[in-house]
Amino acid sequence: MTFNQHTLPNGLRVIQAPSATSVAYAGFAIDAGTRDEAEREQGMAHFVEHLIFKGTQKRRAWHILNRMERVGGDLNAFTNKEETIIYTAFMAEHFARAAELLTDIVFHSTFPQQEIGKEVEVILDEIQSYEDSPSELIFDDFENLLFQGHPLGRNILGDPGRLKEFRSDDALRWTERFYTPANMVFFLRGNVDFRHMVHLLERLTADVAPGKANARGADLPPYQPVSRAQRRDTHQAHVMLGRRSYDAHSDRRTALYLLNNILGGPGMNSRLNVSLRERRGLVYNVESNLTSYTDTGVFSIYFGCDPADIDLCLGLVNKELRHLRDVCLTDTQLAAAKKQIIGQITVAGDNFENLALDMGKTFLHYDRYESQEELFARIEALTSSQLLEVANEMFDEAGLTTLIYR
Repeated sequence: MTFNQHTLPNGLRVIQAPSATSVAYAGFAIDAGTRDEAEREQGMAHFVEHLIFKGTQKRRAWHILNRMERVGGDLNAFTNKEETIIYTAFMAEHFARAAELLTDIVFHSTFPQQEIGKEVEVILDEIQSYEDSPSELIFDDFENLLFQGHPLGRNILGDPGRLKEFRSDDALRWTERFYTPANMVFFLRGNVDFRHMVHLLERLTADVAPGKANARGADLPPYQPVSRAQRRDTHQAHVMLGRRSYDAHSDRRTALYLLNNILGGPGMNSRLNVSLRERRGLVYNVESNLTSYTDTGVFSIYFGCDPADIDLCLGLVNKELRHLRDVCLTDTQLAAAKKQIIGQITVAGDNFENLALDMGKTFLHYDRYESQEELFARIEALTSSQLLEVANEMFDEAGLTTLIYR
């Protein structure tokens, strides 16, 4: 895939790729997330993301929302542990409208105090809904075990008590610190002339100071596997096990990516799904997941089962992990695994919105964007011995953390 990139005089990095449709996706990827919050700021990244549509120096909330909807577009935003994304979908002919609105809300939001109380209530409802869903809550509690005492282990929604204390000035201090050209990327997936795009962004951000890029320190505490059980009085037991894994720069991440797909990926033929669900009917859902951050990662397995079956299910999971540690994939098995994951990536690539967001996030953190062809080449280059080596490092039972909701 061809793409264009440029850095404006104020440090804003710009990336653009063409699209096969007349719909375009554009936005800002900002290098600021939950892990960047101080203790007193828990929930600030998500709080700012919610409030950013509530008013700028020249627009009220209704004018912000109506600006793109009048031409059939929409606005959206989300927060992760390491980034915040603010973006819009629209017909490519309306790019100038989209770019002007995005730069206005990202660089000139005022966070009106009269809007904060209402939006805090929305976030508190979101937290309550989340806490009522143990199959979701356990993922955050699990990461908290992996990164005890570190902001990377905190949940994105924040602490209810602290949220009620946030004021306009708190949000403005956050954006002054992180919402700066040098700390973000503007991305566009759509058929817009790149030179026109660059010139327009130069004009729209001419009055914005460069700021500084986010400099995260390598301050992760040492990893120590633990095993915890919590009484939640749920009808179903919820179980997670896993460990810290490779960061996004690691050469071994691709091997673990393929192993994860074999073990508990989205296919119904994943080894865990076949063992626990298809053969024995012990679970409705079992999955394994891999998340990569800039300096670490998380490998995890989740399943829900009858409380009486916890030990049986854990034994079967560990059996599959042990098999991947002890037995090399045959050439036929390896070829089939590669073919499946490449097919899954290709099908997922039909979602142009996700492609645009991935492009923005990747360019933000790594200053480059990898095409599907490059990714496929890395997958095809993997050998059975590489997978076996990674499996022995990542799937050793002695290094796994376990969390159980009973």
